[in-house]
Amino acid sequence: MQKNVDRRGFIQGAGKIAGVSLGMVIAQSMGGIKVDAEAKFSDYPFSLGVASGDPLPDSVVLWTRLAPKPLEGGGAPARNIPVQWELAKDESFHHIVQRGTAIARPELAHSIHVEVERLQSNTVYFYRFNAGGESSQVGRTKTLPAYGSSVSSLTFAFASCQQYEHGYYTAYKHLAKEDLDLVFHLGDYIYEYGPNEYVSGSGNVRTHSGPEIKTLTDYRNRHAQYRTDEDLQSAHAAFPWVVTWDDHEVENNYADVIPEKDQSVGEFIERRIAAYQAYYEHMPLRRSSMPHGADMQLYRSFSYGDLANFFVLDTRQYRSDQANGDTSSPQTPESLDPSRTLLGEKQEAWLKENLSNSKTKWNVLAQQIFFAKQNFGKSEDEPLYSMDGWDGYTPARERITDLCASKEMNNLIVLTGDVHASWASNLLADFNDQNSRLLGAEFVGTSITSGGNGADKRADTDRILEQNPHIKFFNDYRGYVRCRVTPSQWKADYRVVPFVTKPGAAISTRASFIYEKDQEGLKELAASIVPLGKQRSNEVEEDRYRAHNRAHEKQRKKVREKQLN
Repeated sequence: MQKNVDRRGFIQGAGKIAGVSLGMVIAQSMGGIKVDAEAKFSDYPFSLGVASGDPLPDSVVLWTRLAPKPLEGGGAPARNIPVQWELAKDESFHHIVQRGTAIARPELAHSIHVEVERLQSNTVYFYRFNAGGESSQVGRTKTLPAYGSSVSSLTFAFASCQQYEHGYYTAYKHLAKEDLDLVFHLGDYIYEYGPNEYVSGSGNVRTHSGPEIKTLTDYRNRHAQYRTDEDLQSAHAAFPWVVTWDDHEVENNYADVIPEKDQSVGEFIERRIAAYQAYYEHMPLRRSSMPHGADMQLYRSFSYGDLANFFVLDTRQYRSDQANGDTSSPQTPESLDPSRTLLGEKQEAWLKENLSNSKTKWNVLAQQIFFAKQNFGKSEDEPLYSMDGWDGYTPARERITDLCASKEMNNLIVLTGDVHASWASNLLADFNDQNSRLLGAEFVGTSITSGGNGADKRADTDRILEQNPHIKFFNDYRGYVRCRVTPSQWKADYRVVPFVTKPGAAISTRASFIYEKDQEGLKELAASIVPLGKQRSNEVEEDRYRAHNRAHEKQRKKVREKQLN
């Protein structure tokens, strides 16, 4: 695959490859709207539940999709269908504050994204939809505090990586019962593989519907399959979500317009356009994030009063190709090349400007991939680094840490997913100097299911912690991270379940850490043994990469067999 792809040229030509852009299709569909006022559905149309997201002090997005046959393209009539919505102060809807009608269009898979405005700040609301005489589930949402207002506390959770085949979404069942203000999802909401191509160490317990996904219909059906899970629906209905993607929403480890394996750039762009549209259709995102051709605006910011600025990043859409053939490796001139980018020029400038001007108590990067330096090689003399994470784009990371150090920041928090394990790390101005300034902390959340059951420790846990003294914690169970934030303290609770290969696992807090901006770094408040959990496994960091490679081999074998037949 080409290393120096002309991104602008390919993106500009993407409309020719994929046909008319989504924005144009929607604009055309709005002219002379014909509405089916008496829609009749073959089955319950709200099979994918409800969701809310992208909350602001005076606004929130309400989402649903009409899908009576969710795994068969949706199954709603191929016409514009009116959907009534209501927003109330109470769950019984005795005090309705707003109501309206939105149009579910086939061009958007009959999804609804209602941007409700003129709301009160820091206020809980309830919402529901109605179409064709059928009523949806009731969802609960909440607006953010007023801009710049004094805020004493915030409680939220973040999650990522929910491979449907690897386990049950028990963690979401518990998350839905938490007392939270909002939820962040940091990527890998779906996985693109065909049935039993990507197999976890504890075995697959559910099965993807349909082969590896490549077309718009494929991606819609895969999102729908994940959305039919009742525990995931419960977590969406309980809180507003702020979402961003990683790679599996399209394809493992893709970089901008460069696919991972076995596709031309043109074929991949067509696939990416389909994936981006399906992602938008299934997430509670604003119109400002609607895809245009092969591009989709996903990086954005949220202010939680004067307490925290959240900068939601997109580390996938604009990046340079991974260095060193995207293999785990030592640093090389390629990975250390300052001309390479992870965020893209425009997003990086946006982030640096916002960090420079931020006045809140905390500055938070909600993003996908391991930020701190992590050598998981055999020794310090035989290092290995992930070329897909920030270690593979070291100068890009240093441009951020250098800025924070120049501003004498001590309030940088990085939230991370991707690696299917829990980590906690001090963030240093210079990772090669353990005595350099402490900029903040990184909290890496484990997966919801990806990787299977996991264990308390892996075979390489002790070695990695010894080689990276700024990393203070590791755990390999599944779950999510709950954060409790005050002006002076950030507390992270690693909430985990002992197994995901069968339903019914209990939730517990494996460990709690605090960071207090005192240059003393992370402090462990509490730790516990997880009941019924496996204590140690023989797995190591590189097993994830091997599992993906085995999946690709299965895909290649299927292609060869198809060609022979």
